[in-house]
Amino acid sequence: MRPDEINQGFRSIEKEPPDALIVQQTTSFTIHLRQIADLANSRGLPTVHQAREFVQAGGLLAYGPSIFALGERAAWYIDRILKGTKPADLPVEQPTKFELVINLKTARALGLTVPPTVLAIADEVIE
Repeated sequence: MRPDEINQGFRSIEKEPPDALIVQQTTSFTIHLRQIADLANSRGLPTVHQAREFVQAGGLLAYGPSIFALGERAAWYIDRILKGTKPADLPVEQPTKFELVINLKTARALGLTVPPTVLAIADEVIE
């Protein structure tokens, strides 16, 4: 995806702007995360993401599996396989650690107030 395609996508929603955007975590979007955050914020659109990197770039909030915890678990699998366990004998697992990251600077710029109860459960608050 090219930067001009991202711009075109935002122009296409100007006629009937949504209340917020859910931005999927794809390689195309991750490459342009700063551009997406800037375009959304300039239009007053709160954004929800799956990974903290989007929030660090200016998105409003992210909720998703901890990439660090997934990496640790992957290392456990690699260790077992290198010690001779057949991959087919290992359990299939789902993430167990999720993170909530909130960008308060973005919230303020959008005129949003994040409730104290939400801030209290956040794993990270970016000011």
